Amino acid sequence: MSSSLNLVSAARAIADGGVIAHPTESVWGLACDPSNPDAVHRLLQLKNRPLEKGLILVSGDAGHFGGLLHNLSGDQRARIDATWPGPVTWLVPHFDQVPPWISGIHHSVALRHTAHPFTAALTRAFGGAIVSTSANPAGCQPARHKFQVLRYFGDQLDFVGGGDTGGRRAPSEIRDAASGRIVRAG
Repeated sequence: MSSSLNLVSAARAIADGGVIAHPTESVWGLACDPSNPDAVHRLLQLKNRPLEKGLILVSGDAGHFGGLLHNLSGDQRARIDATWPGPVTWLVPHFDQVPPWISGIHHSVALRHTAHPFTAALTRAFGGAIVSTSANPAGCQPARHKFQVLRYFGDQLDFVGGGDTGGRRAPSEIRDAASGRIVRAG
């Protein structure tokens, strides 16, 4: 299947309310439309992940994050821009601009401007940011290969594909935009 056909199939599956698996900079991720609560709940159920933890929004275009970046100071935005695109996820205040099925119990939302070619192209084909969380059931190691995704989820996903991960051994780093503090080392 060609790369462009993969993109179209993956974007269509997300737009239709599906949950897909795709490669990221370090591991395989599960993705869905963040504006579709049924899709998000299905993803959470597949992972056995509690809603309260919140999810990461990923895009290949920082413009897809809309007003979420507008309330940051110049220094905060400069810190973020120095790491994007790339494998750094930033926690930014959401000021109730995202639904609770994305933010969980937090007053911030996790955003990453991805540099992974397939994932970046997927978000452009979809036309916005997507939920992206590691492709593994809670308590299991994140999938680093497509065969691991299939072992974990079998035929429960609407699309699995997009090539290889970026090869990073560590998960994406998570930083707090307000303080610059590293929440999870990458």
